[in-house]
Amino acid sequence: MKDLMKLVETREFRRLKTCLADMPEADIAAFMEELDGDKTAVVFRMLPKEMATDVFAFLPVEKQQYIIDRITDAELGAVIEDLFVDDAVDMLEELPANVVKRVLKTAGPDTRKLINQFLQYPDNSAGSIMTAEYVGLKKHMTVEEAFAYIRCHGVDKETIYTCYVMDDKRTLEGVVTVKDLLMNPYDARLRDIMDPYVIKAMTTDDQEMVAEAFHKYDLLSLPVVDQEDRLVGIITVDDVVDVIEEEATEDFEKMAAMVPSEKPYLKTSIFMLAKNRIVWLLILMVSSMITGGILARYENAFAMIPLLVTFIPMLTDTGGNAGSQSSTLIIRGMAVGEIEPRDILKVLWKELRVGMIVGAILGLVNYIQLIIRFPGNEKICLIVVLSLFMTVILAKTVGSVLPMAAKVLKLDPAIMAAPLITTIVDAFSLVIYFRIASRFLPI
Repeated sequence: MKDLMKLVETREFRRLKTCLADMPEADIAAFMEELDGDKTAVVFRMLPKEMATDVFAFLPVEKQQYIIDRITDAELGAVIEDLFVDDAVDMLEELPANVVKRVLKTAGPDTRKLINQFLQYPDNSAGSIMTAEYVGLKKHMTVEEAFAYIRCHGVDKETIYTCYVMDDKRTLEGVVTVKDLLMNPYDARLRDIMDPYVIKAMTTDDQEMVAEAFHKYDLLSLPVVDQEDRLVGIITVDDVVDVIEEEATEDFEKMAAMVPSEKPYLKTSIFMLAKNRIVWLLILMVSSMITGGILARYENAFAMIPLLVTFIPMLTDTGGNAGSQSSTLIIRGMAVGEIEPRDILKVLWKELRVGMIVGAILGLVNYIQLIIRFPGNEKICLIVVLSLFMTVILAKTVGSVLPMAAKVLKLDPAIMAAPLITTIVDAFSLVIYFRIASRFLPI
């Protein structure tokens, strides 16, 4: 990258053009992201025509808009016509209205119609991420006719390995791969060699369901049909990778008690970051006042036996950590389809036993170190160990059950993550601690 930047600075554009021609499109886009001002448009214009569109698709929307503002309508029209429809739709969804209007104006009638159709699908649906660049074959075709069609029309398609077989009304009837075509005689009919059992998605299906289908069936592409089972597009694995990254980022932000942000961190304003965080911080702050109320209720116990206060942070922290471990595993298990809400009793029983084992080990280690540190306070040490044992069991069960309960209530399980679990477990651990202390000590 440094060598390329030096060529730009010294205006050695002939050498730069030669270097760029041998580079992968993704690397060229990464280099252009580092350029300032008009240098971006200059470098874009010197790219070979067959490479420029691919590089454009890899650029972030801010750079795409910058280039659009500095190229002619003819150049823009060529780029839009060469872009895959799903890439064009992704870009237009982020651009200002006046820029979108200019882009659609320069596109051809057929491309404009396709883009407008895709823009009407709900956000985060299968229809919004599919592409219309697929190989559609007719079931009455022979293998030889299918190969001829692929050679003629396959150059602009996102994938030609998997082809979809339709009837005259475009109803999806089967799927055939290039391998199937190669392994059968030229005069064989597609209806005889196609696989009629097609894994497909509806245009209105959630994109997360689409990602799960790719993971479950190890797909490279997935056909998308409308309400009448007509083939309208396909989703390829590169689009699903973007969906998985987007959904994972959203879950991470929810698990950290934040409202998900649609923009990258460095491109999000401080006010938007604050807005995304303040809601859950307020909820957690108010809910943590329950813990303060429990402590206030037992203030006489602190006055009589100050040593009791010493162990509160250890109990609450251990309980919160134990609950977070369980909730993280359960949320992850549900995200990848390993755990379903109907498994709640199995999960509860397993986490209960895990909690007993972990609680017993933590309690034993804690009892030994407490006896050494506080000789003569065996009764208090025993109270702390019993409280710790019960807190860990409670935290493990609560941490596993709450995400599954959220799923049943049609909520995102990710909201039942570390911050919320910790707040709930803190309150219960204090109640357990002081209840046990009240039984064994004169307080």
